Amino acid sequence: MLKVRVIPTLLYKDFGLVKGIQFDSRRAVGSPMQALKVYELRGVDELVLSDVTATLQHRSPDLELIDELADECFMPMTVGGGVGSVEDVRRLLQVGADKVGIGTAAIETPDIIDASARSFGAQCVVVAIDTRRHDGTTTVWTRSGTEPTGRDPVAVAREVEDRGAGEIILTSIDRDGTMTGYDIDTISKVAAAVSIPVVASGGASSYADMLEAVRDGGASAVAAASIYHFTQQTPMEAKLYLREHGIPVRIPLAPA
Repeated sequence: MLKVRVIPTLLYKDFGLVKGIQFDSRRAVGSPMQALKVYELRGVDELVLSDVTATLQHRSPDLELIDELADECFMPMTVGGGVGSVEDVRRLLQVGADKVGIGTAAIETPDIIDASARSFGAQCVVVAIDTRRHDGTTTVWTRSGTEPTGRDPVAVAREVEDRGAGEIILTSIDRDGTMTGYDIDTISKVAAAVSIPVVASGGASSYADMLEAVRDGGASAVAAASIYHFTQQTPMEAKLYLREHGIPVRIPLAPA
């Protein structure tokens, strides 16, 4: 079994970080640079930075911000929000992103996945699949959770894998920011349907939730935001908990 990654998520809006609840981001929680430096010291595996309003505002990614952050970031960073073309992917990689998250465009113009994977490699292409549950059925939504597609997340996951995506970030909009636990049912269905890594996102409230997402859901990584901002829980403690329960994780060596 590959080592499971513990990934903090930073949601960016306008001039700072925000806390999202079901994709409604209102509460400011600090600056991205400050948070990045804290996570750098805590030895996290990767970082996800997502501009939560870029697509809705028809904006391209903030390249200046990513360039500035990348200069101080020595861990892999996935950047998403506003990615609508292969050129957006190219520019983000050029300014320092290690991977690029593609959400709405992956559904509306899926050729972006094929072209990006061919040009930059599958390892750079991360597709964000956001889901909502209604009347017992879970479907994919786009444009920051405002547009229903009616599509089954398993079918979408299989398609993006076939097109060359190297990873999926699977987020439950219903659970986002609520700290009520991951949507294990959807995670397990998607993870079982594809061979690429699936990152569980949306709803983590404890290390036990992360263990469940990996052990029962089949997730390759666990992303979280609120538990790190609003509780005393940390990515390192999450790793230690997972390791104690038999999950392989990367524990960085202490400095000499």
